[in-house]
Amino acid sequence: LGRLDAEEVVDRVGLPVVIRPSYVLGGRKMRVLYSYDELAAYLEDLYGDLSERDITTVPLLIDRFLESAVEVDVDALFDGHELLVGGIMEHVEEAGVHSGDSACVVPPPTLSDAAVKTILAHTEDLSRAMRVQGLINIQFAVKGDDVFIIEANPRGSRTVPFISKASGVPLAKAAARVMMGATLAQLRQEGLLHDRKEMNFTAVKEAVLPWDRFPEEDSVL
Repeated sequence: LGRLDAEEVVDRVGLPVVIRPSYVLGGRKMRVLYSYDELAAYLEDLYGDLSERDITTVPLLIDRFLESAVEVDVDALFDGHELLVGGIMEHVEEAGVHSGDSACVVPPPTLSDAAVKTILAHTEDLSRAMRVQGLINIQFAVKGDDVFIIEANPRGSRTVPFISKASGVPLAKAAARVMMGATLAQLRQEGLLHDRKEMNFTAVKEAVLPWDRFPEEDSVL
């Protein structure tokens, strides 16, 4: 990917952009760029010591960087016909911090009714389209009423125990039954699930980081 090719992509998606070698999920060589000068310096740093032939072996991913967005996690259970949303969890940190390292709050304190409605609609649409039979975790970025899908994973997530405790719904147990063929309606009849009421309290998940293993780092992070 030459400089002109990269500039063409940036022209199309708009600044700022997040750019990274495609083999990198996060961290190394990932940058947020705010100008074409920064783009040129990045490409020189990345490709400067590579021959033209080697450049083709290091492709790039260039995405629009969404600033000041709120990240949202949704854990839901789908039986092929009916959707049960465990909870909509709003991250305390702005979008981009890994969900395993971030704090989250339920019910979401700052999301608009329109954004919540869109999130619920997208969750059901994705569950149906992916033919989920069990748990699904979806991560969204929200800016105002605009909702962007980051990724959807048809599996249990690390937030399932938290949202189960907060909501009183045994999501993992119910999911195991759904994966074996039970419907949500059957589980309600058995008493495993119940009609959920609006939460009248706030629950917070905070990551516990082992700072004793990082003696040189500032724990304010």
